[in-house]
Amino acid sequence: MINKAHKEIGIRKVLGASLSQVLLLITRDFIVLVGISCVIASVVAFYFLRHWLDGYYYRIHLGVGVFVGSALGAIAIAIVTVSFQAVKAALMNPVESLRAE
Repeated sequence: MINKAHKEIGIRKVLGASLSQVLLLITRDFIVLVGISCVIASVVAFYFLRHWLDGYYYRIHLGVGVFVGSALGAIAIAIVTVSFQAVKAALMNPVESLRAE
């Protein structure tokens, strides 16, 4: 996505957007997608794990904390990864991205 958004980032920087505004623009889309995927994956995993764990004699309670912790971990990894790429794209000279096409 960042490769496709170089021209948009260049235009926003020329018009005066700060680094934090560019980061928020790029990161927000990815965080929403990761959040939606975590919700879907948690529901599916809870359903299958509950039925799988019921087959054992010593049962454990599958709490919400496991799913919340894994979702927060996935969101943190996504933020770090996307922010690194977004900072690299935002620090690029906007003239080069606008001149390329």
